[in-house]
Amino acid sequence: MALDNKAMPRFATACGLTALVVLSFHGLAFAETAHETTHETESLGALLPIWSVIPFVGILLSIAFFPLFAPKWWHHHFPKVSAFWATLLALPLIVKYRGEAIHEILHVYIIEYIPFIILLWALFTVAGGIHVKGTLSGSPTLNLILLVIGTVIASWMGTTGASMILIRPVLRANAWRRHKIHVIIFFIFLVSNIGGALTPLGDPPLFLGFLLGVPFFWTMKILPHMLFVAVPLLILFFLIDSFYYRREEKPETTERVAVRVEGAHNLIFLAGVVGAVLFSGMWRPGDVNILGVHEGLQHIVRDLILIVMGFASLATTKKQIRDDNEFTWFPIKEVAILFAGIFMCIVPAISILQAGEHGQLAFIMTTLETPAHYYWITGSLSSFLDNAPSYLTFFNSLLGKFFTGLPHHEGVHGLLTEQATYLKAISAGSVFFGAMTYIGNAPNFMVKSISEEAGVRMPSFFGYPFKYGIPILLPLFLLVTLVFFRI
Repeated sequence: MALDNKAMPRFATACGLTALVVLSFHGLAFAETAHETTHETESLGALLPIWSVIPFVGILLSIAFFPLFAPKWWHHHFPKVSAFWATLLALPLIVKYRGEAIHEILHVYIIEYIPFIILLWALFTVAGGIHVKGTLSGSPTLNLILLVIGTVIASWMGTTGASMILIRPVLRANAWRRHKIHVIIFFIFLVSNIGGALTPLGDPPLFLGFLLGVPFFWTMKILPHMLFVAVPLLILFFLIDSFYYRREEKPETTERVAVRVEGAHNLIFLAGVVGAVLFSGMWRPGDVNILGVHEGLQHIVRDLILIVMGFASLATTKKQIRDDNEFTWFPIKEVAILFAGIFMCIVPAISILQAGEHGQLAFIMTTLETPAHYYWITGSLSSFLDNAPSYLTFFNSLLGKFFTGLPHHEGVHGLLTEQATYLKAISAGSVFFGAMTYIGNAPNFMVKSISEEAGVRMPSFFGYPFKYGIPILLPLFLLVTLVFFRI
């Protein structure tokens, strides 16, 4: 029976839900077996061959090339592509490794993907109810001010929160300009990534470090590194934007409308989101067993608070405000669907990395010696893999390297006092390098999607790093290495 374009997404969704239910029942049956297998035999990462990352490469190439060569087809069929690559990995993995594979998959979705999407949805929903109304000129000075504000607040409300609040005002301010892609690119560099380097609220890997025992304000030690990158980027942006601004045909002078914020009560809900995230890192009541996966009760409470904040925003914000914001659900839908596939396909890569010297990437893990090595390996992997597990992998690698056999809290204390340069290296690398690709950090892809909805022709998946990331960011990252991580 043939399925039309409208029926296929529903069919794919039904298949996905069916697969999730089947996985759940299998998870119940095999969870204990998997848990025992982990201790009695090698870990999954030590067993997986290097070619098991092919589906991950496949989904990345699909995201890169389909929008470029078949944009209309991709717009309607990207859910099926994401489901294809996820299924291509999941089925053989489950057949071969049974309970251990199911446990890893459930762990990825329960511990990482679901909280990830809930947080993005809450921030996207709340920020979509805040509308900056009035005349915004789109001048180099105004754009610079917006980028500075975004860079400063990113560490305190998260790179995603700052990005979702400011991207629409930036787009409206520059709507009349022909040359504006560079504005969004530097926005991703600074607001969606580098600005989040100073507190655990800024970026997921730093929050993970906070959960592992790194003091909340310790990451302020990365301030010199962050300024070393952010200040040159802001200066370069102002020069580039001034150049293009002089070439623009200025719009006819119209009556200026005073700038004001509508839906400002959503800032309360935004504070609730940030508070819930911070609260989940400070309150540790114990774990709950979900299909064999141990999830902290505090994380479940956090996610429930985030959902409440999102629905409270929807219930209390006038529809006209969201209409004025040109708010639609497509950007969060696109991110949720594509990252559902990415999180599935990323399982082998992360598992192999976490196997360390026992995995197929042992030849890399055994060569890591200096802070510069850790800075570049953590950063490079964070450009394409989830930066939180990348940070976790090398955090644990440092504990094993310098403080083998010590209790966790003593090892972390030693890392903070005796090997702080190494910890700074993986912290800066995991945050800074997220700006290198659209999938390096969650808000990157959302900013891209929102910008494209507003009519901005953003660079392709590979066009972004090759045209902007490599020529602009890599020289700065190299200078960071020479100045801060030479020892």
